[in-house]
Amino acid sequence: MTPLAENPGLAVVVAVIGLGSMGLGMARSMKRAGLDVIGYDITPAAVDRFATEGGRGAATPADAAKDADIVVSVVVNGAQTETVLFGPQGAADTMKPGAVFISSATMDPAIARDLAGRTEALGLHYLDAPISGGAAKAALGELTIMASGSRQAFDRARPALDAMAGKVYELGDAAGTGAAFKMINQLLAGVHIAAACEAISFAAKQGLDLDMVYEVITASAGNSWMFENRVPHVLAGDYTPLSSIEIFVKDLGIVQDMARSQRYPAPLAAAALQMYLAAAGAGMGRDDDSSLARLYAQLSGAQLPAPAKEPQSR
Repeated sequence: MTPLAENPGLAVVVAVIGLGSMGLGMARSMKRAGLDVIGYDITPAAVDRFATEGGRGAATPADAAKDADIVVSVVVNGAQTETVLFGPQGAADTMKPGAVFISSATMDPAIARDLAGRTEALGLHYLDAPISGGAAKAALGELTIMASGSRQAFDRARPALDAMAGKVYELGDAAGTGAAFKMINQLLAGVHIAAACEAISFAAKQGLDLDMVYEVITASAGNSWMFENRVPHVLAGDYTPLSSIEIFVKDLGIVQDMARSQRYPAPLAAAALQMYLAAAGAGMGRDDDSSLARLYAQLSGAQLPAPAKEPQSR
C-alpha cells in the first residue's frame, strides 16, 4: 500500500501536462474522481478552459508539478516528454521526492528507458504508460493503458490510473515494455487504417454504393475495428482530425526505426508509412488519418463523398 492509499483523507494532487483532446479528457476524468488536478499546456487558452471548469492552471510544467504527488504527461513523443521533464522550467526541477511521473507519449522503448533512468536517479518514480482509446475514452475515464515500471511507481500512480483507465495492463517492472506494446498496437492501427482507406476508395472506383459497402463489410470477415471506425468519416466527408495523418507518419516511422535496428522486416508497415508520407506531402498532414482515402481517390480518380466542410489541408 502507498502512503496515499493508507491515508484516504490525504488529498491527491495530480499535474496534467498537455491539455489537448486526450489530456483534457484525462484531467476531467481525474477531477471527476475527486483528485486535485493542476493543468498546464503550451497553449494558454487550453489552461484557461480547464480553469473555467474548476481545475487549477499553471504557467509552466515546473509550476504544475511542484505540489503534485503524480505528474501525468500527455504529449506527442519522446522529445516533448524530455522537455516536459528536463527542459527549461521542467517538472523534474520541482517534483517532490517519491512523486511519480506517468509518461503517456508514444515513443521508442529505448527513449523510455533512458528517461526512466534519468528520472529515477533524482529520487522520483517513472511509469512508462502509453494510452489507447482516443479522446472519447479519455473523456469517460475508460482508456486502455499499457504500463510498465517498478511496483512503487504503480502504487504511487494508482489513484490517477484508476480515474483515467477502464483497463490497466501491468506489463513488467522495466520502463520500455509499455512503449514496445504501444508500438505493436500502432503498427496494426496504421496498417488497418491504410487498408480500410484503400478498400473504400477501391469500392468507389467500382461505382459501388459506399453506404452498402460499409454495411456489408462490417457484417463480414473483412471487417476491422479501424474500418468500422474510420470509414464513416469518409462517408460523411468529414476529415476533422480526431487522429491526424502526422501521428502515423511519426508512429510508423518509429516502427521502422525499431525494425531496422533489429534487422526485422516490416514491409506492410513500411508500405503504409509511404502512404501517410504521401498524404502529408499532399498537404493533408493535419487532417484526420482517414484522409488516406482522399489520397487514393486523387491518385485513381475515384469519387468519394464531398467534404462536409473544408479540410485543414485546403
